[in-house]
Amino acid sequence: MKNKLPAWFEGMQYEKGDTVKNKFSGEEYDLNGAELSMYDFIIGSQIVMEMAPQTITPKHIKDFQKGLDWFRSNNAKAYMVLLD
Repeated sequence: MKNKLPAWFEGMQYEKGDTVKNKFSGEEYDLNGAELSMYDFIIGSQIVMEMAPQTITPKHIKDFQKGLDWFRSNNAKAYMVLLD
């Protein structure tokens, strides 16, 4: 089922979506609750990897990649605007 969060996902799950803005391009995209949940997980993971790389485990990297894959397969257009 599209936009259903995967079983491995342990992040915050939002019921409602919101509009997200790409901080580099300024482009915006409306995300549903599941997409916003995964988007926040991806962005949060990026921040942790940049700020505290010594805390990153192989599981963190694997989950980050799975998050990107999930987002890309569930909303390719939003992925291209917000994460590519």
